[in-house]
Amino acid sequence: MTLPALFFAFLQIGAFSVGGGYAAMPLIENQICTRHCWLSADEFAHLVTIAEMTPGPIAINAATFVGIRIAGLPGAVTATLGCILPSCLIVSLLAWLYRRYKALPLMRSVLSALRPVVVALIAGAGLSLLKNALWQGAPVLSAPSPQQALLFAGAFLLLRRKACNPILTMASCGVIYLLFNLP
Repeated sequence: MTLPALFFAFLQIGAFSVGGGYAAMPLIENQICTRHCWLSADEFAHLVTIAEMTPGPIAINAATFVGIRIAGLPGAVTATLGCILPSCLIVSLLAWLYRRYKALPLMRSVLSALRPVVVALIAGAGLSLLKNALWQGAPVLSAPSPQQALLFAGAFLLLRRKACNPILTMASCGVIYLLFNLP
């Protein structure tokens, strides 16, 4: 029963994650933490970190990670197939429709209307990740973790103001955090 549940959970994620991996984060969190309870909120934060650091799309990395954690290699394959199947079908259909009807004003209107929705999904995922990173599941009105808040602020400034390499920034933050927390 686990393999069909993995397949259909990630089929839903793959079908409704308009806007890419970051926009899919609330959907992934709902399916694997709330609905199926496969991971805790803390494990989900680790999943996001791993999925972001590994090459490839975040949603597919998450599907593979959750699948292998829940049902081994068959789970990884099943969850990953569930995640990519809707995209393959939808992109094929949309490519055909776009090539055929790209000059119609209705097509342009639909694409323009989706942009704000995608931005809202990405912002929601970002705020959820920020809450988990700084408050670690505690109420937002409490004080955030000072070390993680400083790492967040430093990384944000480096990435936005100095256009530093994201991989080097992540690695540096990891080393700094380890240095502060060594026994």
